[in-house]
Order: sequence, then C-alpha cells, then structure tokens
Amino acid sequence: MSEKITLVGGGLAGSLMSIYLAKKGYDVHLYERRGDMRQGKYEGGRSINLALSTRGINALSKLGLVDEILGISIPMKGRMMHSTAGDLAYQAYGRDDQAIYSVSRGELNIRLLQLADEYENIHMYFDHKCIHANLETNEMTFVNAEGQTVKVVSDVVLSTDGAFSAVRDSMIRYPRYNFSQNYENYGYKELEIVPDSNGNFQMDVNSLHIWPRSSFMMIALPNPGGNFTCTLFMPYDGEVSLSNLQTKEQVSQFFDTYFADAVPMMPNLVDDFFNNPTGHLATMRCYPWVKNKVALMGDSAHAIVPFYGQGMNCSFEDCVVLDECIDKYPGNWAKILDEYQKLRKPNADAIASLALQNFIEMRDLVGLPEFLHKKHVEHDLIKLYSDVYKSQYERVTFSNDGYLDALNWGAKNDALLEKIISEKLEDKITDQNFIRDLISQMK
Repeated sequence: MSEKITLVGGGLAGSLMSIYLAKKGYDVHLYERRGDMRQGKYEGGRSINLALSTRGINALSKLGLVDEILGISIPMKGRMMHSTAGDLAYQAYGRDDQAIYSVSRGELNIRLLQLADEYENIHMYFDHKCIHANLETNEMTFVNAEGQTVKVVSDVVLSTDGAFSAVRDSMIRYPRYNFSQNYENYGYKELEIVPDSNGNFQMDVNSLHIWPRSSFMMIALPNPGGNFTCTLFMPYDGEVSLSNLQTKEQVSQFFDTYFADAVPMMPNLVDDFFNNPTGHLATMRCYPWVKNKVALMGDSAHAIVPFYGQGMNCSFEDCVVLDECIDKYPGNWAKILDEYQKLRKPNADAIASLALQNFIEMRDLVGLPEFLHKKHVEHDLIKLYSDVYKSQYERVTFSNDGYLDALNWGAKNDALLEKIISEKLEDKITDQNFIRDLISQMK
C-alpha cells in the first residue's frame, strides 16, 4: 500500500505538488478551504496576473504542461516606463529571445486542478478549512462547508496553505521556532485598462508597463482579452497616500495628475478603485520548515512581496527540489524533508531580499536617466559577453541558478557597472580583452 500524503491547500503550489506526488504513485489527498474554482468559484482579492519565468516553466515542463500554459500567456520582453508627461522609455529584460509571461492566476490554478483530477490516486476536497495541525501525530483537523469537523491522519503532510498558514501556526508554538512578519507601509489596488472599441490592446502588448512616481507606482500586465490588469501601489499614510483618496473627486484628480496618459484607457477607474479591496504587502520568514513528517512549502514557508515576480516561481521551484529529494532518498522522509528545507531556506531568504530591492528599483529608479544609462551599459555587456556576464535579473528570472547566487552576483555586477560609468569606460565596451579582464576581476 502506498504512503498517504495530505496537502493542506489547493492553490498553485499544492495542486502542482499533488501531481508530482501522484506520478510517483503516492496516495494523495488535497484539501482546499475555498470552493472548487473549476466551478466558477475563484475568489478575487489577489493579483489576477502572475509573471511566469524560467523556474516556473521548468517546474511545468516536468509535467508536460509548458506548451499549454504558454498558450494562455503573453510574453513580456521588457519594461515600458511611462513618465508623468506621458513619455515612454523601453528597457529590455535581457536578450531578444528572453521574456517573462503574463498568465492568469485563476486560469493556471484551474489547469493544474484539471490535470490533478486525471489521476485516480489524487483525491480533492474543497470547502475544507484547516483549523488545527497535530505535528506529532500528523492529524489535520478541517471544518467543511456543512460545519462538520473532519480529522485526517497521514504518513506525510505538506502545508501549501499560503501566507497565513494554519499548519505554520501550529509550528510556531514549538520552542525555539523562528518567525518574522514584516508589513510594508504600502497597500495596493487592482484596476483595469480596457481594450479599445475594436477589442485591441491600447498599449504595447509585449511589455510590463510601469508608471514610477518615486514614493508610489502603478504597473500593468497584459491579458489575452485585450485588456491590462493594473496594480496601484501606494503608502497607506502620508501626503500622497491611500488615506487621502477617500472621495471620487480625490481619486479622479490624483490619476489626472500622476497617470494622465492612462486615464482615457480606464473608464471604470473610480468604480474599480472603490469596489476592489485594498491588498497588503508582507514578507514572512520562518525556520525550521519541518516538524517530524510535516513540511511547509510555498508562501506558508516564505511569503514575499511581488516586485520580482517570483512568488509563484519560487513556490514551483520548491516542488521541483522536493521531488528531487524524494528521488534521492526514496522512502526516507526524515532525510527528504530535512535536505529539502536546507536547500530551499537560504534561497527563499535571498529572493525575499531581492524582491524588496526590486520594489525600490521599480518605484524610484526606473524613470531616472542615470539608471536607464546604467541599464543600457549592462544590456551591452549582456549582448556582447553573454558567455561570461549575466545580470542579476537574468540569474533570477531566466535561469535556475540559486537565488542566493543571484543576490551575491548582483553586488559584484553593480561594482563593475559603477567602475565603467564613473571612469567613463563606455567607449571600451567593444574591447574584448579589456572588458573580459574587468569581468574576470569580479570572480
């Protein structure tokens, strides 16, 4: 008889991991607090769009899902910055063949659940909210839609129940457990740029659009329907803040002042602003991720802010690493789970730091001439010396290198770029021997 594995949470990480486990022959039981989104019960309130990149694509490729998911995605090859005056500045993410992919969170989750449903050894239970986890006995307690208490005992439990994980809440109660939760003084609002009268995109479809305004910003990601999902990120308090946008007139005046080029494309702006909930931004770090045969995955282990577009990709990479550990130590769950957490924890901490750094870059820097010049120099290095130079963005987004390596290399790259610019060496960019020698000094 195969081992019984319970996954608490049927979101992106849970549904993906259930398939990895089913393919290995485990008896998989997936519990989700929400209703079955395949029946039109997808709950909003979270970002509609996600940025799928190499790590996520790698995880999907192992299940043969890449072509299908890319088929419902839109490639974004760079950032398009919008100034207050409406001027545009484009910045490529990497080489011409590199892109990140805008994909619907709901659509992706539905596709994963549909695939999971094809496996006889995956059993799914919706409207089951986890209210307690006994980490000594592996007994999970749920309450279903009828208010009934359901207790489930398994050989292994994987917690994929998100940033406010009930399973992690039980772990926190153990001695010497480390946990931190840091909220940004920023909230966000989901808005929309609609298609034109012919159903076409009103802005460049293959860009992630950014309106950087120093202390706040708006971004927009394309959807297959011709619209863009916009997200406004603003401080809760202060002179320019969400707290000062209380009336329709205040919202209209604010957007006319700071996002004038977008306003004509947002006919539902004021209604969307007041009807859509305010989202919150937090970074959560904890350790250990494992207690006995219960392990945290995805946001339950490492909730991060969304500014590097790596939340889903990082969670999917958790699934890949755990799958590899299962292959390495077949049947030895103590070794499997311990190696999994030791491999993932340093990289999860690194991407949390990188995401916070990228918030500053997107909000404060991307519109500055000196920053754009720095990125232009870096783009030349990428193009001319791709065999020896990778930007931090490339390492995070277009590779499966460790996030920690990307964090460390980012500092070295910045030092190199600063040297080239401060010493006015741009005219030597094509001097192969000179530049290769400079790059080798970084190692």
